[in-house]
Amino acid sequence: MGLRERVRRLAWGLGLLVLAASAGGAWGAPAEVRVGGLRVQESAERVRVTVELSGPVDHQVFNLKSPDRVVVDLRNAQTSRRLDSPPEGRILSGVRSAERGNGDLRLVLDLKEPARARTFLLRPEGSAGHRLAVELEPLQAPARASFPPVRPAEPPPRNVVVVIDAGHGGVDPGAIGPTGVQEKRVVLGIARELQQLVRQERGMRAVMTRTRDVFLPLRTRVAMARRHKADLFVSIHADAYEDRKVSGSSVYALSPRGATNEAARWLAERENAADLVGGVKLDDKDDLLASVLLDLSQTGTIEASLNVGDRVLRELRGVGELHRTSVLQAGFMVLKSPDVPSILVETAFISNPDDERRLTNARHQKSVARAILAGIRRYFDDYAPPGTLLAARRHVIGQGESLAAVAARYQVTPDALRAANGLRSESLPVGRVLRIPADRGS
Repeated sequence: MGLRERVRRLAWGLGLLVLAASAGGAWGAPAEVRVGGLRVQESAERVRVTVELSGPVDHQVFNLKSPDRVVVDLRNAQTSRRLDSPPEGRILSGVRSAERGNGDLRLVLDLKEPARARTFLLRPEGSAGHRLAVELEPLQAPARASFPPVRPAEPPPRNVVVVIDAGHGGVDPGAIGPTGVQEKRVVLGIARELQQLVRQERGMRAVMTRTRDVFLPLRTRVAMARRHKADLFVSIHADAYEDRKVSGSSVYALSPRGATNEAARWLAERENAADLVGGVKLDDKDDLLASVLLDLSQTGTIEASLNVGDRVLRELRGVGELHRTSVLQAGFMVLKSPDVPSILVETAFISNPDDERRLTNARHQKSVARAILAGIRRYFDDYAPPGTLLAARRHVIGQGESLAAVAARYQVTPDALRAANGLRSESLPVGRVLRIPADRGS
């Protein structure tokens, strides 16, 4: 399950718990729903009444007798016109509606005989908007389905979004090397190389925070990543130190202290906060629930950041010396998105004469960009977000499956499958996740 889905599901469960535990909590009133009309479908076994809505609605349904009828109360809803009563059928004799004093709308389905009622909400699909379906089934009728199951339309797979941030820029040159090389220029060169490589990857999309020598505030860079609903934020820098002998690459993720400080800011300003990427809002939550949700989001994000950072660091080892062999953690502002995994790559020490010379070399810049991409690719091979093209190109080995069978299923060659997954034998352990290459091979 992806980070977004985990936050969304946890928010729902925690919302119920906190609501039960904190009597009198401040919860926002639901938006008013408009009822546009209704449609009736009838078969020999049952009747479905579909109510057209302007949005999802809280509702309650119950049966009354003498005469038999089903009552549906729609919370905070109203209709701007009289609802047309459908023609009489075997079960349904008519539909009535009335607005109640508390702002709710009551629908009464008059029946010719006792019937069992069940309801379910339908999400927008095609030209249809939100709908509430009420199914009526006579008590003496055999319970068998006469309508096809309702399946919400699944959106087409999307590309993974990688936001690439070239550090500094404009009036902020960043660190300056022994011969005057400016950090802002070399990191923009590496960022452009990485952008081109990401664009060539099937299932990935690159977004640059800056494509030219311009100054961007740090929070603007973070906001851009969240606005584009990034799956990963990569900020590229070049380190500096007073001792010019210090050299090598390093990778940073957000520190727990940095997350705590940022959480306090989000909670203080949550009335102006946008939705979290997972679709969870903070501005309508009480203090306890907002704090718990934010902590869950930040914890998952930092865990993912350390994970991708470790993979990028391993790939950088093949390009040159490492300053640190494990991912470091710090409170850098660009790493503080609560819901976007974020890493900061210190490509080298521009204060070191040898590192400075390499950073200005176009071939070396491409090598650094390739290493960063390789680490990103390895991360998404294991943690592709649900609903993405990359997630669709993964296969979990089942009992008795062979390499040849998996290759035939995805129309790739066994050799291409071996190369994409570093396989050295035909043995495939159950549960192993294979990356399915886009290239079919020869």
